[in-house]
Amino acid sequence: MRLDDVIFFLKALPLFREVELEALRLLAFSAPRRPLRAGDILFRKGDLSDGGFLVLEGEIVLDTLDSGAPSPHVFRAGALIGQAALFAPVDRPATALAREPTQLLVFTRDLIERVLDAHPHSALAVRDAMAEEARQLSNALAKLVI
Repeated sequence: MRLDDVIFFLKALPLFREVELEALRLLAFSAPRRPLRAGDILFRKGDLSDGGFLVLEGEIVLDTLDSGAPSPHVFRAGALIGQAALFAPVDRPATALAREPTQLLVFTRDLIERVLDAHPHSALAVRDAMAEEARQLSNALAKLVI
């Protein structure tokens, strides 16, 4: 996959929509690729996170159910897995495995921090995107309570 294709995926994500092109280039260029075969485990439920992943091709499924039923949580090309893990260590809420041969970009917290430190306007854009997401979640939860 070309660098421009990766940047297109990043730009489509709400978190990175307003991030400067140079910062997106740096992320896309610096993040290592991780190939998975069908059935490979990306991470296990309860693992402490060290970053997130952008699916470039293939499918990742989250197994959040102990019932053995198929999971509704499927991530395909262009999806970001572990957004919160980009900024803080969190316990993985589910086991993630490749449903088919899959290519990922690995975004460690260290990489995200270095890129945002070098691009303060992009850091503000990411902060604003996260704040908007928190507002939307708060509004949705308020509607459930009423």
